[in-house]
Amino acid sequence: MKPHLCKAGVQLREQIDDCFPDRDRKSDGWIGDARHASRNKSDHNPDPKTAVVRAIDVDKDLNKNPNVAFDLFDQLRNYAELDRKKRISYLIFNGKICSAKSRWKFVAYNGINPHQHHIHISFSPSGDSDNSFFDIPLLGGKI
Repeated sequence: MKPHLCKAGVQLREQIDDCFPDRDRKSDGWIGDARHASRNKSDHNPDPKTAVVRAIDVDKDLNKNPNVAFDLFDQLRNYAELDRKKRISYLIFNGKICSAKSRWKFVAYNGINPHQHHIHISFSPSGDSDNSFFDIPLLGGKI
């Protein structure tokens, strides 16, 4: 099977691209490189059974102003906390991580890559087939 991005990832990336058409994309990505492949646990690696990739990286320079990335990171966190579909499993940016495990509070991230150049968004298996709109203010939503 050919690797493909989960539908929630496609939808969120499309919303980001629509709202920030001139953004920098140098740190964007979804499928893992050789370094990711060498680690068993990365959502950038395709699921061995379904070939679904459950992560995207979004460059921090959304509108040539890196401060907007902090706002988006916070709005993604708020959305994930309230989302009944539970499509987002965790977020990492600028040395911080949040997930349901931390009750969506930001905690220090001590992984190899502190994600200072991009926001990492990982999706749960419920996002594999759910491409519904992410109701996030910076991305055209109302919440």
